[in-house]
Order: sequence, then structure tokens, then C-alpha cells
Amino acid sequence: MDNVLHHQIVNFIWGIADDCLRDVYVRGKYRDVILPMTVIRRLDAMLEGSKERVLALKKRLDDAAIVNQWDALCHEAGEAFCNASPFLLRDLTSRAKKQTLRADFEAYLDGFSPNVQEILEKFKFRDQIKTMVEADILGAVIEKFISPDINLSPSPVYRDEEQKILRHAGLDNHGMGTIFEELVRKFNEENNTQAGEHWTPRDVVELMADLIFCPISERIKDATYSCYDGACGTGGMLTVAQDRLLALAAEHGRKVSIHLFGQEVNPETYAIAKADMLLKGDGAQAEHIAFGSTLSADRHPARQFDFMLSNPPYGKSWVTDASHMGGKKEILDTRFHAHLANGENLAMLPRTSDGQLLFLLNNVAKMKETTPLGSRIAEVHNGSSIFTGDAGSGESNARRYLIENDLVEAIIAVPENMFYNTGIGTFIWILSNRKEERRKGKIQLIDATAMKSPLRRNMGKKNCAFTPEIRQEILRLFLEMKESDSSRIFPNEEFGYWSITVERPLRLRVHPAREIPAAIFRREEERTAILESVTRAAKEAPLDDWTKFAQATQLKAAALKKLRPLLTEKDEAAQPVIGEPDTALRDSEIVPLCYAGGIAAFMQDEVLPYAPDAWVDEAKTTIGYEISFAKYFYKPAPMRDLKTILAELSALEKSANGMLAEIMEGIE
Repeated sequence: MDNVLHHQIVNFIWGIADDCLRDVYVRGKYRDVILPMTVIRRLDAMLEGSKERVLALKKRLDDAAIVNQWDALCHEAGEAFCNASPFLLRDLTSRAKKQTLRADFEAYLDGFSPNVQEILEKFKFRDQIKTMVEADILGAVIEKFISPDINLSPSPVYRDEEQKILRHAGLDNHGMGTIFEELVRKFNEENNTQAGEHWTPRDVVELMADLIFCPISERIKDATYSCYDGACGTGGMLTVAQDRLLALAAEHGRKVSIHLFGQEVNPETYAIAKADMLLKGDGAQAEHIAFGSTLSADRHPARQFDFMLSNPPYGKSWVTDASHMGGKKEILDTRFHAHLANGENLAMLPRTSDGQLLFLLNNVAKMKETTPLGSRIAEVHNGSSIFTGDAGSGESNARRYLIENDLVEAIIAVPENMFYNTGIGTFIWILSNRKEERRKGKIQLIDATAMKSPLRRNMGKKNCAFTPEIRQEILRLFLEMKESDSSRIFPNEEFGYWSITVERPLRLRVHPAREIPAAIFRREEERTAILESVTRAAKEAPLDDWTKFAQATQLKAAALKKLRPLLTEKDEAAQPVIGEPDTALRDSEIVPLCYAGGIAAFMQDEVLPYAPDAWVDEAKTTIGYEISFAKYFYKPAPMRDLKTILAELSALEKSANGMLAEIMEGIE
């Protein structure tokens, strides 16, 4: 019955938009009124029973000239919020005049405690009041929300004074949270262009929660845990994670509590996340949702968390964040810099056009180091995070840091068209700093791109989903950690490589008889002296060895620099110029870290047989990391049977001959 009740309430509230807003707002803007009004009505209903006590206390505090009243008023209300105005929402329905209603409604909103004021501010709800008053729909909207046809109060509503005939059951905090999330989902579906920016499909979130919690479900204790999302959007990942952890703990006979933390940069989605916490009765949790950019204004800098789930924006510029941090070259944030064993700084700042890896590094910086479970992370990225960037780039350095510190448990390739605003393939990273023994030094790759169930109706670009059975199959592959067509396991070194610069010597042949223009010399005497030096050297030194020829001229380096382009040309038969490579012959090679014998063996096997004079410029050698699913899971199309091909060719030949005969008959 709860699901039926929730569905009825959602449909009723959804109907308010169609009944009252249709001729005033475009459909995509209904949420600007309905979501904040839903929050306001729920809070109003929760405060009805304590309203008189709160007003009485406020009068006493005012008479005593006490300024800081909110803590006392909220305590009297028995909630994490309160309203100190003289009104309840139902008091405003008797206001017949527009301006009286507007003034009283604004006074009512002003009476809410600061935490609710922040939500209303981020919703920009006061901007809608003028529009509703001018369209004369404010009163109608209020009347709809206090209608006796629905009950958003936690207390039941009865048909009789004796309270024996129930009209509406009370709506507990969990039920209200479910209804609010459903409204957000419906509005997101209606506005598909924005949905994926702030909302991750529930089926993907549930898979991520399973991947985070199920591997350690038997090690959960009677304790308090924390969960964090640095790009929390409307807070859906946090609430799903909370429900999943509590359910697993109950299955194992454990009693746990979980504190939720998040940060969101978009004002409206921040307001939704914070309101959702209040509606569920989690007043303290609501204070843990911070507003602002996680990258440039981290609001949880000193905290560490047990579990972290996130779907950060990918392919989105972080130029503004870089500017706020002093410019990319000046960023010294320890979340995005590491030091190698030799003390060398490892900068992990990706190109400013895509900052998704910074969110993963932010989470890694918040991992717990001293607890038995450590920390577990699940994060969604596109393909850029696994392969973009050459050795030494910020992206490659980030992968190097994660892999060399043995933090990556698995990466799962997700089907295309799983998200609302993008059809590209995505990947779920699973990280832990307390790997099981069997996972240490290894990374599991799971190809789940074919594991999907089609939707009957597209939701934006999302045309498929993970059913519970599919999620269970992916989880099974992860937990069993066995090789199969869809699961491959590799040592960490498999994904690393050296990028080496292979040099070959510059070989020059001297042609001393070539003309030397007078214009390159300041004085004729200088030109004469240099010509004499060149003539003398030509008699004393071999012409296929520029090094010896240059020494024989006894000229200064500046003069030789001018002469060399005029007197020499490249010749493979000439002697090498000592210490100088031929830039035209310079080449780069990729050497896997797991190559037997390393760089020296690679040179001996792959380069020196073809270029015996080649060498490696060790100063330019860099280490890179990339992960290619195509390399390990690509399945080439099977070759067609030769007999089938020949039979088809024979049939085509016969057909062509028949057509030719018909043409010839027509000509005759």
C-alpha cells in the first residue's frame, strides 16, 4: 500500500503543475515552483503541531531581547528547522487580495530558519512569487498543496472527530523522501537536456553501491560509517548508498549508522539535495551538504571517508577552477600533486578541457589510512580517464599514481546509452586502499558493454538499463575475480610503459670548395682568414668527419656555427658528429614495463638490428600508464569460409553472363 500511496501523492503534485502553471510557465520550468513548494508544504505540515509553542517562546525571547533565537526555536519545534512567522500555510488561503497574499506569503517565507532560507535562496523561489501573483495563481497553488485530498504531514488525517475513520495515513520521513526523489526524477525526465548533468540513473547507482559494499559486507561492524560524494547533484547516490549499507548490515545482524557528506556546485541541485535530507528528517545530514566547487573550494578538506561514490562531470572545462586556484601552473594543491620515491614531483593536473580525474584524485586524498576497512571508491568516468594523455601528462601521471599505489581494484566498461545526456561508453572505477590478498598488485577489467536491457521508451539518450539480474551478474564477475570472456585480470605493470627517445648520430660530409658568401662576415680580413683556415683543414682532416675537420680549422664556435650549413650536407657514409643527434632521424618508442629485460633488451631486440648506431636519450625517458579495453576484449569478425565465397562469386558470374546475353539479344 505504501507504493500505491506514494504514487497517488506524486501524481497529485504532478497534476498541480498542469492545473495551475500550464498557461504561465513552459513545461521545463514547472520544477521551479513545484519542487520548492513541495518542500515548503512538508516542512509546514511538520511544524503545525508545535506552532503555538514556537510563537510563545519567540515572544518570550523577544521580550528578553535575546538575539540568537534559532537554536531554541528549533528545539521547541522538535526539528532541525522551524518557522517563526505568525502564519501557517493554511492561514494564507483566506487572503483575497493579491498584494495582501503576496506580503503575507513573503513574511511566511521569511519566518523560516536559516537552513531553509538557504534552500529557498538556491531554488531562487522568491523570483517566482511576482510571476505567480501577476498571473493570479499563487493562491491556487497554495490551496492545492494544503488540499484535503493529500496528506504531506507525518500525522494521519481522520474523517471523523473521534479519529476512528482514517482518511489519509501519515507520511513518514522515508516516504516523503521517496516522493520527493520521484518528483525530481519525473522533472528530470521531462527536461532531458539537463537531467544527466545532475542525476545518475538509479540502476547505475545501485550497481555502484553493490560494488562498494558487497565485497566487505561480512566485515561490517556495529559502528558509524561515512559516505561522501564530491559531485553529489541531487544527492541520489548518497541516499542509495545509505539504504544499501543499512540493508546489508541488517542482513548480517549489525546495527550501523551512516553520515552522509557531499558538495554540489549547481545552486538548484544543491537545494534539492539539502531539502531531501531535511524531508527525510536528517537535519544534521543536511548540514553536511556543502555548496561550491569541490575542485577550487573544497568544503570538506580535513575529513576522510569510509565510502565514496561519484559521477563527476566529464568533458567539462575546469578553467574557472584553475583560475580560482591561481592558474594551472601555480596550483600546488596536495590533492593533485604527489612525490615519487626519488622525491620527484608528480603533477597530476589534466588538460583544462576535462577535469573529471581531479574528482577521483580528490576522493583518493580523503581515503582513511588507519581503519581496518580503509576506504572504498566507486566513480563513473568516460574513456578519457583510462587512455587520454601521453606519458608525463597530467592524465597519465594520475593513472600512474593510482596504479603504482595499488589502489585500483577493477574497471568496468558500461554499455553505451546508459546515461540521459550522453550516448558514449562509460567506465566504473573501483578503488580500495585495503585490497584483498588475491587482488594485490592486480587490476580486473570487466567488459559489461553487452549486458543491458532495452527500455520501452528512451529517456533522453538513455535507451537501456541494468536489470537486477544484470547487476547481479556483474557483481558475480567482480566478486569471483576469475578469467572469462567478460573478465580479465592483469598485473599492474601490464598497463605501464616507458616512452623512450631513440637518437641516431648526425653524419656530415664536408665540401670545402663551396662558396662562402661575403655577407656573413663583418670585415674582408675576417673572411680571408676563415677561408685560409678551411683550406688548411681540408688538407689535414678527413672530409667525412666534421668533428675532426672543425678541430683542424682552429676556428671559434661562433664562426663554425655560421660555416657548417654552408660547407656540409648529410651523408650516411660519413662519421658521426660527436655528441650530436640527427633530429630528422629521431624517433620515439613505447616499451611495456613488463618487457623482459626492460629498455636495454628492447633496444637489443627491436632497434639495434636495424640501426646499430642508435642510442636512448635517458634524460627524456618518461613513464606512462593507459588502459585499453579494445586491446583485451576486441573480437575480430570471423573469416568467411572460402567455399562460401567461391560459391557466391560463381553465382554472380552466372548472373552477369545471363544479363549480358539478354543485352546482346536486345541489340540484335
